Amino acid sequence: MGFLDYIRVNILSSHHMGGLPESVRETLRARERANEVLVRVIQVMILLLFATLYSLAAKTGATTKFQPVPFVLGAYLVLSIIGLIWSIRSELPDWSVYCSILFDFSLLYALMISFHYQYQQPASFILKAPTLLYVFIFIALRALRLEWKFVAAAGLTAAAGWMAVVIYVVNIDPEHTMITRSYVQYLTSNSILIGAEVDKIISILAVTAILALVVNSSSNLLVTAVSEQLAARSFSRFFDKRIAQGIRSSGGTLEAGQGERRTTAIVNIDIRGFSKIAADREPSEVMQILSAYQGRVVPILQAHGAIIDKFMGDGIMATFGIDDPDSTHSRPAIEAAEAVLLDCRKWRNEEAVLAASGAIHIGIGIATGTVSFGAVGKDDRLEMTVIGAPVNTSAKLEKHNKVLGTDCIVLRETWDEAVAQGYQGSLKSKFLETEIEGISQPKQIAILKVSD
Repeated sequence: MGFLDYIRVNILSSHHMGGLPESVRETLRARERANEVLVRVIQVMILLLFATLYSLAAKTGATTKFQPVPFVLGAYLVLSIIGLIWSIRSELPDWSVYCSILFDFSLLYALMISFHYQYQQPASFILKAPTLLYVFIFIALRALRLEWKFVAAAGLTAAAGWMAVVIYVVNIDPEHTMITRSYVQYLTSNSILIGAEVDKIISILAVTAILALVVNSSSNLLVTAVSEQLAARSFSRFFDKRIAQGIRSSGGTLEAGQGERRTTAIVNIDIRGFSKIAADREPSEVMQILSAYQGRVVPILQAHGAIIDKFMGDGIMATFGIDDPDSTHSRPAIEAAEAVLLDCRKWRNEEAVLAASGAIHIGIGIATGTVSFGAVGKDDRLEMTVIGAPVNTSAKLEKHNKVLGTDCIVLRETWDEAVAQGYQGSLKSKFLETEIEGISQPKQIAILKVSD
């Protein structure tokens, strides 16, 4: 990547909150607020460190009776605590952050100047103080907000402040400016070397520029990460959570045509007579009925290990064992069907929408076998699905409930396998061999009914 490309990607592409979705903006604001609180906490800790070091430092006989350092530290601490409380209670506007930056450096430089008075030293004594190193800490603190404008404001304020300090030192005693051109004399006395102070200002600006670039790049990455995280969360609403997690954690890219062969149990559930129910009602009422029905059935299926494959109007198709080739599938499928049938008896008393619609009868069809599991679709429109004979058989069995006037039909082999796997529920079975519409050969089935 060339320099111009870097500028285009990392500077010109700087994010603007106004152009982002509201969910992304809310997440970013929450993170910025948390980081601002962290900045304030660190400020208070630095001030406490200042106060501790000052209290432990040996005092010389040259100090004046009036010692301004404790007052400057006290004022600084009070303002920092006010800022901390404010940031905890509410989101800080940008102007308050800029004011905080101005206060930070004003009080820091005031602290440095106070040393000159307290210890009765020449003004050039200020330029030798190691306290200048805290300037870089305060600039770096602003990087926690991940907004380059605050880093830039801190750096420019620091540079301007230090320039003002140098001007003050040079002009406070015009007859004895103590300016030298000797580097050795500068290091071994209180003399002033203008070039050294210019170097300090250049260093402050250079560090600011580098941090601003890094922060801007990190900010763009954060926006992308948050956007993709929220998109993945929304994506999980359209896929079963386990399938979505598997897709996100897989090493490759999901593409149409990829698939695996799995042995699974397929469950199809449908409301009896829903077409007539929907025809006689307003669209919003139809959606309310579907929502109430799915809100009862889906959690039960998922609690028994089902993966919801798709919704087809009032139909629900679920698979058992598709995500784990080593798991059993017939027994949990039968147990889930039993739980749904038992719950269906409560709808009249617990779900006013369903009771009013008369939608209290359902049909369930269950079949087991080998299916192909994978992605179908084209380019940017993919869907995870299962394809195979058990899928068709399960759907046909569900519809055959209308012919027999039953609620749940499973293949005889599925029932036998569930019993072999330890099923001991309340469903009673009745076996028969019957022809089913859409299936060429007669099938051995088990009609399941909850015992009273």
